[in-house]
Amino acid sequence: MRRIAILLTIAAGACAAPPPPDCTAVPGWTQKDPVRNFVADTLFEYMNGNAEGYLAYSFQSMQGVTCTKGGDQIVFDISVMQSPELAWGIFVSNRNPNFPVEKIGMAGQVMDRRAIFAKGSYFVEMAANPAKDHSPVLRQFVAVWEKKIEGGNALPAMLSWFPEEGLKKDALRLVPESVLGFRALKRGFLAQYAEGKAIIVPEESAQSAAATFVKLKERIGNTQPAQVGDEAFQANDKYLGRLCMFRKGKYLAGFSNLPAGTDPLPLAQKLAAKIQ
Repeated sequence: MRRIAILLTIAAGACAAPPPPDCTAVPGWTQKDPVRNFVADTLFEYMNGNAEGYLAYSFQSMQGVTCTKGGDQIVFDISVMQSPELAWGIFVSNRNPNFPVEKIGMAGQVMDRRAIFAKGSYFVEMAANPAKDHSPVLRQFVAVWEKKIEGGNALPAMLSWFPEEGLKKDALRLVPESVLGFRALKRGFLAQYAEGKAIIVPEESAQSAAATFVKLKERIGNTQPAQVGDEAFQANDKYLGRLCMFRKGKYLAGFSNLPAGTDPLPLAQKLAAKIQ
């Protein structure tokens, strides 16, 4: 059975609760079964092995219904996440890289049998059955629910801080845990460049960022001091190549995976200049 899932993610206290799921967004569709309800502790009962992918982005709760029309079926789920950044992050983790991203809410995709978008603190996913082109009805459902869902359409502000030269915009993503493979870097944005990667990891405060920076520096080892932000270092790492990491206020950021002979300092300085 294919499904249309509308996953709505909301920061606690930041947005009103979404309207309850129903099958009347498009005329002719009717509800088949009672409303489903799940929270983080029970999501595995519904999504089985896929639940971990939602929990990583701070899934809070879900409501859903099954809609039918003739021989077609739609599963319509509304999920609540923790923040708009996490809604965008789970969208990126679920998008199809072979299809373009459209301006639906913050970002969205509509395909023959699947559609997803993120708006404000909400992530929306749709899938339809049977195997045929359902894109017209998917677009109808998306159009109605994009208007019903509260929240902004602006992308996370930190994405605009990455320098644009060489940036692969389609590869921007939110890493929900262990950025660059370091457990201390709990969650942050990752940008791919023609050469190398850049990260921005927000901490709760400048003090907690400073403590994490010490751990990162010790973990990499053999570092050299650098003049970027409040504190910085350069290194040649076995796995991360040429790199320069720095702290500016409550943000940890920098460039890594640069080829030998590339000076990471000017790149890090450009990134630091854009962090507000």
